Amino acid sequence: MRLLTVFLFSLSTASLSAVALASVDNHSDSSTQITLTIEEQRVAKAQLAMPELTDYFDWSAFKGNWLKVTGYAVAQRAVNQLGDELWQYSKVQAQSGKLVDDRPLYWTRLAMLSFIKTSLSSFTTSELAVLLEVFENSSRGRSDLAYSKATDKRILLTGFDPFFLDINIKQSNSSGLAALLLDGTVIEYQGIIAGVKKTITAEINTAMIPVRYGDFDQGEIESLLAPFYALNSVDLIATISMGRSDFDLEHFPGLRRSATAPDNVNVYTGANKTNPLVPSLLRVPLRGDEFVLFSLPYQAMMKANGKYKINDNRGVTILESGKAKDISANSLRELSDKVSVQGGGGGYLSNEISYRSIVLRNKLDSTIPTGHIHTPRISDFDGKTNQAIIEQIKAMLVNALSEI
Repeated sequence: MRLLTVFLFSLSTASLSAVALASVDNHSDSSTQITLTIEEQRVAKAQLAMPELTDYFDWSAFKGNWLKVTGYAVAQRAVNQLGDELWQYSKVQAQSGKLVDDRPLYWTRLAMLSFIKTSLSSFTTSELAVLLEVFENSSRGRSDLAYSKATDKRILLTGFDPFFLDINIKQSNSSGLAALLLDGTVIEYQGIIAGVKKTITAEINTAMIPVRYGDFDQGEIESLLAPFYALNSVDLIATISMGRSDFDLEHFPGLRRSATAPDNVNVYTGANKTNPLVPSLLRVPLRGDEFVLFSLPYQAMMKANGKYKINDNRGVTILESGKAKDISANSLRELSDKVSVQGGGGGYLSNEISYRSIVLRNKLDSTIPTGHIHTPRISDFDGKTNQAIIEQIKAMLVNALSEI
C-alpha cells in the first residue's frame, strides 16, 4: 500500500506541467497564435551570428504539412515526432563526431517553437500550449528515457540549455553537450571491489533542462524525476550545469534563490544576497529545509583522472544579521539553524535543480544517490575544452560505479 501511495504521488507530480497548461484560457478561433517569448525572439540574431544553424536539420516536410493538420491527435503525433527526430539527430551528430556542439539543438528547437506559435491554426490556445509542451518534452529527451540495455546499473543525467545569451549569443553549455554525448551510452567499471575483481556496466539516459524560472516553479524537475524516485528504478541521478574554473561536487544545496541574473526569458526574481527568496511549486512556496545533503559517491568520483581538479565543495552562504556570510560546513547539522542565501551551487537554477531533486528524493524515501556536478566554465564555444570536460564527467561516473 505504501508503494502504491508513493507511485500515485509520482503520477500526480508528473501531471504538474499539464495542470499548469490547463490554466491557459481556452480561446478558440480560426487563427490562433501565441506571442513569441524573448528567448524565441533571439533566433534571428543567433542565425545571423551562426549561419550554420539555418541548415542544421531539415524540417521542411513538417513546415509544409503543419498548416494542413486539423485533428488534435494528429497534431500531437506530429509535434512529438518532430521533437524526437531533432533530439535523435542531435545525439547522432554529437556521438558520431560530426558536430560536437549543443547550440544547434537549442536554437533549432526555438525556431520550431516559433514556427508553431506563429502559424495560423484551428486549435484553441490551451490545445496549442499543450502541443508546445509535447514538443518541448520530446526535443529535450524526456520522451526517450526508457532503459533498454542489459547492464548492471542505470544512471540518469540532466544538462542545461545555454544561458546569458544577451551577453553572448554564441554561448554554449558543456552540460548540455554532455547530455547529448552520453545519452544512450554504456559505461564500464573494471576494478577491485571488496577484494574481488569485478566488471560493472551502466546505461546512461539524459534529458535537457530549460533555464527558465517559470518551468521550475511549475514543477519541471519534480515531474521529471518523481517516477524514478518513487520506484527506485535507477542507481544514480546527477544534475549537471556549467559553473566555475574546475569541477565542483555540491555538498549542500540551499533552498533560496539569490542570483540577480535573469533567466533565458529575462525574468528577474527580485532576489539578492540580502533578500534571498523561496521559490515556488505550483503557486505555493517550495517546502523544505534551508539546506540539504547530497548523496553522490563523491570520494570515488574525485579520483577521476582528467584536466581539471574535482572539488568536494562544502561552501555555502548564509544570512546573518541581515548580511550574507560565506561559510564552509562539515555537516548538515551545522546548517540546521541557518537561513540559506546560496547553496554550494550558488543562488541560481544550478543550485535549485540540485535542491529540488534531493528534497523530492527524501520525500519519496528513495535510496538513489543524488547530487550536482558543476563543470568548468567555458566562454563562447570551445570544442576541445568541452571534450575534455565530458571525458572527465564520464570518468567520474565510471568511478561512481564502484560504490553504487
